[in-house]
Amino acid sequence: MARQGTGHALGWLVRGTTRAEPARASLRLLNASWIAVLAGIALSLVGVYAIDLAETVRPESAMDLAPAAWKQVIFMTVGMIAAVLVALPHYRIVGWFAWPAFAIALCVLVFVLVPVVPDWLVRPRNGARAWINIGPFVFQPSEVAKIAYVLAVAHYLRYRHQHRELVGLVVPGVITAIPVGLITLQPDLGTASLFVPALFAMLIAAGARLRHLTIIVVCAALAAPAAYPFLQHHQKQRLIGLVKQIEGDRTTAYDINFQSFTAQTLIGAGGTDGMPSPASRAMVYYNRLPERHNDMIFAVIVNRFGLLGGLGVMALYLVWISAALLVAAMCRDPLGRLICVGLPAFVAAQMVVNIGMNVGLLPIIGITLPFLSYGGSSMLTCWLMTGLVANVALHRPRPPYRDSFEYADGDDGRPFRPANAYGKAIAFSGRATTREV
Repeated sequence: MARQGTGHALGWLVRGTTRAEPARASLRLLNASWIAVLAGIALSLVGVYAIDLAETVRPESAMDLAPAAWKQVIFMTVGMIAAVLVALPHYRIVGWFAWPAFAIALCVLVFVLVPVVPDWLVRPRNGARAWINIGPFVFQPSEVAKIAYVLAVAHYLRYRHQHRELVGLVVPGVITAIPVGLITLQPDLGTASLFVPALFAMLIAAGARLRHLTIIVVCAALAAPAAYPFLQHHQKQRLIGLVKQIEGDRTTAYDINFQSFTAQTLIGAGGTDGMPSPASRAMVYYNRLPERHNDMIFAVIVNRFGLLGGLGVMALYLVWISAALLVAAMCRDPLGRLICVGLPAFVAAQMVVNIGMNVGLLPIIGITLPFLSYGGSSMLTCWLMTGLVANVALHRPRPPYRDSFEYADGDDGRPFRPANAYGKAIAFSGRATTREV
């Protein structure tokens, strides 16, 4: 009896210790995600100011923001609240909802394409069925679909190594092709193109071989000209306009290249250190730059703050992206690591494409600038991404777990036998050998 009582006491003590230990050590309050949060706040505030500058010529007072700027403040506030809420539960709990969230996102993407949906609910804008009218606000499903996609792919890859072989890339490719195809049908080719860089980033982080990805890129590049006849008229015009810009032909400056040349004019007028606020407001307003508060917001910022201001904005993006990747590098759990690689890949691709549009290096394909461009869906998505990065940084992985994608130097595609949280080697049989607990 004494021995049994001692056993119960020791069992209770061990259980109490193992339960209390995660309570004390499960959170990492000092982490790199705070850098991403600060960079996101700075970018959002710059965006509010730039939207106000783009929408008003003579503000009555310093606090008299344009209506669009006030709406952006509301979007920013809602986004930050959503970021806090998504950062609270452990990211493994968020991972449980990856596939349901992905399925819901696909259903909504299908919904906006259904022609019988009334116009008051889904009204085409600029020829695209990409928005749902929700009272005074407009929701763009493809924005939130980015997050659901990253969660789904991260959940699929977290304990696999089949993607180390060329044929093993088929399943991630199919997962990507479904939302890309639905968004392309809207048609929104710009947003659809952002999914491929995110997929490649997660595959590289998961240990996919670069030669396999290179083969895919080369094949896609060779097949790209065959897709030109299937493009819509306005998409072909954008490509033609880019070619004329490269050739130095300015005959289209008031036609298909009006938006691009106007943006470049505003950027050039900003010089090195920008223009005074009154002059910049007047120049932006009277040049009638289309989408100046949205897709072309970077041109407005450079006109006001000059080349140095544009470089400062890009530096803030690099800070946000670097902080997310640092969180990924410090996370040993595969799911958390892939989440913090896929999300900044979307932000990085969006930043490069949007700035390239503004300076005339890429065709204008309707890509917003994260945190800066006007829009509730875009702002909410950016802050949800920030909240997920903070989630991974705040919560320690729960054992037992497999170390993130450690592979041998050989070409057999087999992973190492890393030690788990209890110091025992993990045997692999080609499938997951550990599960979340």
